[in-house]
Amino acid sequence: MSSLAQLVMILWLPIVLFLFSKYPPRKAMIVSFLGGLLFLPQKAGFYLPLIPDYQGMVATCYGIFIGIIIYDSEVFKRFELKWIDYPMIFFGIAHLFSSLTNGLGLYDGINSSVTQIVQWGMPYFLGRLYLNNLSGLKELAINIIKAGLLYVPLCLYEVRMSPQLHNIVYGYFPHSFAQTMRFGGWRPQVFMQHGLMVGLFMMTATLVAIWLWQGRVIAKIWNIPIEWVVVILFVTFILIKSTGAYALMVMGLGILFSAKWLRLNLPLILLLLGIVGYLIIASSGNLQTDNIISSLQQIFPEDRVESLEFRFDNEELLGEKARERILFGWGGWGRNRIYAENWAGEMESVSVTDSLWIIVFGINGLFGLITLFSSLLLPVVYLMIRYPVNTWFTPKVSSAIVLGVCLTLFVVDCLVNAMFNPIFPLIGGGLSGLFIYSPQLSTRKNIRKIRVKTRKQVIPFAIDK
Repeated sequence: MSSLAQLVMILWLPIVLFLFSKYPPRKAMIVSFLGGLLFLPQKAGFYLPLIPDYQGMVATCYGIFIGIIIYDSEVFKRFELKWIDYPMIFFGIAHLFSSLTNGLGLYDGINSSVTQIVQWGMPYFLGRLYLNNLSGLKELAINIIKAGLLYVPLCLYEVRMSPQLHNIVYGYFPHSFAQTMRFGGWRPQVFMQHGLMVGLFMMTATLVAIWLWQGRVIAKIWNIPIEWVVVILFVTFILIKSTGAYALMVMGLGILFSAKWLRLNLPLILLLLGIVGYLIIASSGNLQTDNIISSLQQIFPEDRVESLEFRFDNEELLGEKARERILFGWGGWGRNRIYAENWAGEMESVSVTDSLWIIVFGINGLFGLITLFSSLLLPVVYLMIRYPVNTWFTPKVSSAIVLGVCLTLFVVDCLVNAMFNPIFPLIGGGLSGLFIYSPQLSTRKNIRKIRVKTRKQVIPFAIDK
């Protein structure tokens, strides 16, 4: 951590407050959130007593909430808590139950729960406040594309020159440099935590741009025709060398174009069922990993398959330990890991926790696993119920649909990686906010018919206020 990185963190709070003084609250929130995600230094900030430290996206969320209190406090009065919010609330306090059931004490449970609430709950809550309608989700989608364009020259620079921007600007490299090599070249990291995080973000920006282009939601971004925006983002995405993100992109395109060409949402339904089925089978210890590996060897490079096999082997061991405390897990302090005595007679961890699902399962048990994945998937399920597949390609609904698909793809990534990105709980909060406008979908009173000039059809779907 350098003095410049610390200075940037000090200046970030007044910058966020300036944005709130200059722009409408929703725009200020989105710009501040994406700005912090893209450009703040890693592992820099300040220790704060009792609450999570002021660093990274936590610092950004602190600044945004201060800005809301100063410039738009009325928004809190308009907030309505719904049942769809409870999974995120319960996941936030999951550490409390884990600590108490493992004898770690009330203070440890409260402290850990506060950290989880800030990390996951604050982005979700911001989405619920400001992105709870189709226009808010459209604004977020457009700004994600703009953020992707801002990252294009930075990614291309690091593809050619190696991941050096964080070191050049802030004076240090925040991660293992050995993990930046891919396929004889460089995988960019820019100012994010890891190259995997960059890959997932650029995949999201590219997929959003493709669908907003196909849905004719917007014609230009910064006077660049949307067709060229798609080309620029797609070429950059290919060059960043993230095979996992490639697979997610293929899934996303398959889901969206099945809806456009075949009027089918079955691929998304099958993916959601596959996620739930995988979690049930894997958490119960009945996953046949040998069959999965043998199938993937026919498709993906050997080193990528070996990496996945290594993760499966570790998850099998970690799953066995997690099932010893299956309801609320082992709590914090690395108690979910597996330890063995080393040559010096000391106990050291011999397990590697790569996937988010196994980390949550080990620390918070089934309670944490169910509440986290419910908070991420229920908004997508609700989105599909509310908007029939023949509306997915309309300008009004396209943004919400593609963000819902991206959120689902993030959940898929959580099955093999633990690369947290706060933009996805932000999206989840926004999608959950759609619930407040039609609590009873079964009654025709909550459905209006509007004319959508798509193939000369009259398509019924719910309208936001």
